[in-house]
Amino acid sequence: MTERPGEKVQRLRLRYARGPEAASIGHLDIVRVWERAFEAAGIALSYSQGNRKQPRIAIAAGLAQGATSSGELLDAVLARPVPAREVPERLAGHLPAGLELLDVREVGLGLPALPSAVRWADYEVDVAAPGDGVARKIAALLAKETLPWEDTRGEKTRSYDLRPLVESIAIEPGCDGATRLGMRLRCQIAGVGRPDQVVKALGLPEADRIHRRRLVIEESSPAREAWRRRGRFLE
Repeated sequence: MTERPGEKVQRLRLRYARGPEAASIGHLDIVRVWERAFEAAGIALSYSQGNRKQPRIAIAAGLAQGATSSGELLDAVLARPVPAREVPERLAGHLPAGLELLDVREVGLGLPALPSAVRWADYEVDVAAPGDGVARKIAALLAKETLPWEDTRGEKTRSYDLRPLVESIAIEPGCDGATRLGMRLRCQIAGVGRPDQVVKALGLPEADRIHRRRLVIEESSPAREAWRRRGRFLE
């Protein structure tokens, strides 16, 4: 079967982990890494048309360099259908150290773009600070209705309200020599909560480790329900 690179015949959603070896890969580079892996595996990606053809790969949400994750999401649109169960084996050996494919499932082509469906991100953040003092700081921040904030990157300073971007913060067990914070932060196109900025707002030292556990997406939509009723065309 000869595929046409511009055709969109199947959409796969991949969940994968990023370990320390892959923590320095930038957002644009991670797309290229996956593109090369699909090509090496003989899985035909769909490409946009025009002078600069781009693979139809959508990363759910950017991950800050230096952070690790066990719950990243990626959608890949294919030009030739492949049973989802075959994809992990075919991609095995074509991913660099630090990237681990956890599972693959097929989703409807008509669903909203993956980045627009993300709502929250769950993090664990390790800081070198006594737990008792941290608990008081957390309670004070969560009690605020607003938290005017400025974030400076290079020569640009952005002013915004940090408080609506924080759903929850809690101290968690299991971190020797440091305090581990579990955070649920907003992760939407309209606003993204960054764990490093939350740590700064708490008045804590810079985090020793930031790990994204999972991304929470909005699953319900008319297109999704219609697609479920029709059933998957490949098992």
